[in-house]
Formats: sequence, C-alpha cells, structure tokens
Amino acid sequence: MMAALTCRGLLKEIRIAKGSEYRNTLVYKYVLEQFRRNQVTGAQFCRARMDALHAARTYLCLLTSTRLQLRLQERYRGRGERALEDVAGLVGLRLPTQPGGKGWEP
Repeated sequence: MMAALTCRGLLKEIRIAKGSEYRNTLVYKYVLEQFRRNQVTGAQFCRARMDALHAARTYLCLLTSTRLQLRLQERYRGRGERALEDVAGLVGLRLPTQPGGKGWEP
C-alpha cells in the first residue's frame, strides 16, 4: 500500500515537472521499472525492497519540497532595487533632510 502511494506521488511530481510528455522520459520509465522489480508477494520479505521504498520516499520529499520552494520564491521574490527613501518608508522611517539645501554649512 505504501509503495503504491509513493509510486503515485513520484509519478505525479514527474508529470508536474516534465509536462504532458512525461511518459516518454527516462526518469518515468526508471521509476516504474524500479517499483516493478522490487515487488514481492505477501510471503516474502525483501530488505532491498525496504531500502528502495525508503529512497523513493526521500526522492518524493525532495521533489515536492523543491517544487513548493520554487513556487514560494516566485511569489515573494524581490522586485529589484528600490530608492533609499522607499526602503526607509517601508519600515516607517524618514531620511533626515539637510538644512539649507546641499550642505550643512550656513
């Protein structure tokens, strides 16, 4: 059951990353091959299957986290440099003004 959910999650992330032609990619074929190779019956216990499942869960976490991080970065990224007065205004400050124009001398 857990292997099927993990496989489905990996294939979903591949589909999101690669688009509509994801079934023709090598990574899609590799994931399916690995899950098919490590299938065992209920009477068998395979340590390699558990290791492969752990690696698959780790990759699924990596792919999901990377996708979500890129989405957040795109949403909250900076808009370039701002003027000093604008930056001071963002935090509620005002820049001091110089008396008499350019310099401090009277």
